[in-house]
Amino acid sequence: MSVAHGKCVDPMYMLIIKKVLPRRGFVPMQVGCLTAGGLCPHAGGGVLYLNMSKSNVEEFLPLVRRPARYIDSELNSVRKKPEDVRMSFALCFPDTYEMGMSHQGIHVLYQAVNAVEDLACERAFAPWKDMEELLVSKGLPLGTLESGRALNEFELVGFSLQYELSYTTILMMMDLGGMTIMASERGEQDPIVIGGGPGAFNPEPVADFFDCILLGDGEEAVVEICETIAQARAEGVSRAEILKKLAGVVGVYVPSLFEVSYKADGTIDAISPLMEGFDKVIRRFLPDLNDVPFYSKPVVPYMEAVHDRLALEIARGCTRGCRFCQAGMTYRPLRERDPEKVMEYIRKGLENTGYEDVSLLSLSTGDYTSIEPLLCSVMGAFAGDKVSVSLPSMRVGTLSETLAAEIKKVRKTGFTMAPEAGSERLRGVINKGIKEEDLLKGSRDIFNLGWRAIKLYFMLGLPTETEEDIEEIVRLAFDVRREGRRAGLHGVKVNVSAAAFVPKPFTPFQWEGQITIEESRKKLSYLRRNSRDKKLGFKWHDAEMSELEGVFSRGDRRLSSAIIRAYEKGCRFDGWSDEFSWDAWQEVFKEESIDMSFYSSRQRGRDEVLPWDHLDCGVTKEFLWKDREAAFKGEAIPDCRVDICTDCGVCDHKILKNVVFKDYKGTGRRAGRAASNNTDKKIRVRLEFSKTGRLRFLSHLELNRTVFRAIRRAGLPIAYSEGFHPQPKINYATPLSVGMESEQEFMDMELLPLGNFTTEQIVQRLNNELPFDINFKTATFIPLQLPSLSAIMEKQRYIIYLKNSLVGLDIGSDDIEWTVRDFLENHLIEVEFERAGKKKVVNLKQQVESIDFKDEFTLGLTLLSSAGVSIKPHEVVALLFQLTSDKASLIPIRKTRTVLKSH
Repeated sequence: MSVAHGKCVDPMYMLIIKKVLPRRGFVPMQVGCLTAGGLCPHAGGGVLYLNMSKSNVEEFLPLVRRPARYIDSELNSVRKKPEDVRMSFALCFPDTYEMGMSHQGIHVLYQAVNAVEDLACERAFAPWKDMEELLVSKGLPLGTLESGRALNEFELVGFSLQYELSYTTILMMMDLGGMTIMASERGEQDPIVIGGGPGAFNPEPVADFFDCILLGDGEEAVVEICETIAQARAEGVSRAEILKKLAGVVGVYVPSLFEVSYKADGTIDAISPLMEGFDKVIRRFLPDLNDVPFYSKPVVPYMEAVHDRLALEIARGCTRGCRFCQAGMTYRPLRERDPEKVMEYIRKGLENTGYEDVSLLSLSTGDYTSIEPLLCSVMGAFAGDKVSVSLPSMRVGTLSETLAAEIKKVRKTGFTMAPEAGSERLRGVINKGIKEEDLLKGSRDIFNLGWRAIKLYFMLGLPTETEEDIEEIVRLAFDVRREGRRAGLHGVKVNVSAAAFVPKPFTPFQWEGQITIEESRKKLSYLRRNSRDKKLGFKWHDAEMSELEGVFSRGDRRLSSAIIRAYEKGCRFDGWSDEFSWDAWQEVFKEESIDMSFYSSRQRGRDEVLPWDHLDCGVTKEFLWKDREAAFKGEAIPDCRVDICTDCGVCDHKILKNVVFKDYKGTGRRAGRAASNNTDKKIRVRLEFSKTGRLRFLSHLELNRTVFRAIRRAGLPIAYSEGFHPQPKINYATPLSVGMESEQEFMDMELLPLGNFTTEQIVQRLNNELPFDINFKTATFIPLQLPSLSAIMEKQRYIIYLKNSLVGLDIGSDDIEWTVRDFLENHLIEVEFERAGKKKVVNLKQQVESIDFKDEFTLGLTLLSSAGVSIKPHEVVALLFQLTSDKASLIPIRKTRTVLKSH
C-alpha cells in the first residue's frame, strides 16, 4: 500500500473521491488538511487515501480466459525498486498482451530506458473483457506487469499509437489505471501522458487526451524525455513548465501549445501556436541505426505472442515511393543496419532467448542491399541448430531463388506478396512498379521450391480504380494458382486478402476521398463470389471498420468527444472484428452531430489547412502534391536509393541521407549439428520436475514452449524429428490442467551425443534457465526402446482444497463426508461428459481408486490411468458436489504424485 495525494474537498472532488477512487483501488481514510507530504497546499482541506494497486491479482487468475496474459517474471524482464530510480515510465500497449509483445517498438523502448541505471520502464497491456470486469468489481486499478503499481503512480505514462481503432482501448486503460482522461484536467501530481508510433503523424483526434506526443524515432528521444521529466520533478518545476521543457526536445509535440480554429464550413481556419518559437514540430530523426546500442535481450513471453520469434529491424525507411504508403514517406531516409552487427545481434539474441525463429524486419526486407549474403550467413551459422528465418515483408521481384532456397532449409514459412492492385495500369498510378510477369515468375519459383500456399494482398478503392481493375484481381490470383499446377503440385492454395484503401496523412493521396461503405461492400461482394468460383481463398477487412479508420486517419480534435462517448457505450478493442460494434459507433456520431463522410470520403482542396499541417515529417507538402499530380498522369517517381534524388525534402545529404551496405560478402558457413541427428546415437533422458506458484496458470503448450526454450538456452543438444517442419523430441506424461500445481511431473527428451553431459549437469543447466516455479529435480538416462510415458502411467494422486475455493461451497464437513461416502458407494458408474463440443463416456469405477479425507475441508483423490478417455480431477469434483465444470475448475487442486509402472 502507498499513500497518494488527495484532492481538495469541494463537491466535485468529493464525488471523485467517493465514486471513482474506490472503484479504481483507492480507499479514502480521512478528510482533513492532509496530503502524502503533510499540509494540503489548497484551501478547504483534503483527503488521505491508500492506494491498493499492489494487491495481488493472482487469486483472480482462475476466473479469466488465458491467465498467462497477466503473469509477470518473464525471461529478460527488468524490475527496479522505485526508491532506486529517479523516475518510472509505464509503457502501455492498447491491445492484449500477445499483440503488444509482438510489437518490436515495445521491446526496443523497454530495453533503451532500462539500460539507464536510474530510470525504470515497466509494461502494461489492455486487459481482456473478463479481467476488466474483475478489476472494476474488485476495486483494483490496472497496473504494470513488473510491479503491479497503478498507472497513475508513474511519472510518465506512454501509449503506442499503432492503429486508429485502438483509441477507445487507450481510454479504457487510462480509466482503469486511475488516470484523468482529459489532459487539461490533470493536476500537478498526475503523470505526464505521451503517445508515439505511426498514429503520431495525425494525433489530433486524441490530442485532448495527451500531454505530449513524439514524432519519429524513439530510441534516443525516449531517454531524453525521461531525463527531462526526472530533472524537472527533482527541481519542483510546475506541470506547465515541464510541458514547455518537453516542447524543447526535438520531435516532441505538445498539443496544448497549439490552438485550432474552424471555418463555417467545418474546415480548419488556422492552427495557431501559443508559445513563441514552437510553430512547427519537426520529426525526430535517428540518422544512422548503427549509432545506437544493440539491445539483444527482449522479454520472452510465456504465452505465444502473435509474432513469437526473435525480431530484428535490419533497415528503417523505404525509397520505393508507393503513393498509398504512409510509412514509406514518414520513415525516410532509408537506413540499413550493418550486416556484421545484424549477425552479432542474432547470435546474442538466440543465446539470450532460446528462440528458434528469426524475423528480419523492414518495410521491404528484400530491398536490403546485402540481403542474399546476409541470409546465407544466417542460415550457414544457425540452420544446424534448427533456426528458421522469415522475411515478412517481401516486395514482388525481390524474392530470388537463392533467398527462397535458404529460407526453406529448416522449415517452410508462408509467403505473402502484395501486388496492391490487379492491373498494371493501377499499379502505375500508385507507383508500385510491379510487372505481372515478375509476379508470376516469383510465384513459379516459390511453387517449384515446394511451397503450396501463397497469400496475395490487394486494396480496393484506390484513386482512378475501375470495375476492370477489380476483375483483374481475380484473374491475376487465378493465374498465380495456375503456376502451382504447372509446378506439378496438388492442393495449391492461393488466398486473396482485400481491404478498402484508407488515405493517410503525409502521402500523395492525403487529399483524396475514401470510397463509401456501400462501394466497399459491393467490391468485396464481387471478390468473395468470384474467388469462390475460381477456388481461391478470400479474406477481407470489414467495410465498416475501414470507414471508421478513415474517419480518424484524417480527423481533427473535434472527434475526441466521439471517442469518449464510444468508450462510455462500451466500445473497446475496435480493431477486433468480433468486438467491433458498428451500431454503437453510428449512434455516437449521430449523438455528437458528426458527419463521418466529412472526414472519410470528402475530397480536400490543395489549399485546405489539414489537421496535421503544423507537424513536419520531413517530406514537404509541395513534393506530395507534385507526386499526386504525377500519379494521375501515370508517371513513376524513381527510387532514390539506386536512381536520382527526388527532392522530397528529407535528406540534407550530410547528416540525413540514405545509409546502405553494398560490400558485405557474408561470413561463411559453420558446421551445424544437423548431420549428427542419427537415431542410433540419440540419448533419451527422463526428467522429474514440479510446476507451482504463478506458473501453474501456464497451459500445457505454454509450459512446453517455456521448457523447450530453456533447453536451447542451456545449450543442450536436443534432437528433432525429420520432415518439412522439424519438431523437438520432447514428451510429457500427461498435460496438466491450467491452474493446477504439481509436485511431480515427468518429461522425456532425446539429445544428440554432443557435450557428454551428466544427469546432474542437465538438471542444473535447466534450472539455471527457468524460474523457480518450474523446478527440475532429477534426470535419468534410459534406453530409447522403452515405452512412452503415456503408456506406463499407472496412477496420479491429488489434494483438493475445498476451504480455499473461490466457489464458496455452502456445505459443512459432516456433509462432505456423507457426500463422498455416497458417491463411492452409489455413483461409480459410467458417466457422459462434453469436452470441446464432443460427448465422452468414462467408467468411474475403473478410474477412481480412492477419495479420502486429509482434514475436514481437504480431500485426497487417486485416479488410475486408462487406455480410453481419462477423467480429470475437476470433473470428479463436479460430479461429487453437483457443480458445473466452470465452477469446479475454481477449486484448488494440487497433484502430489505421478506413479509410473515399473519397467
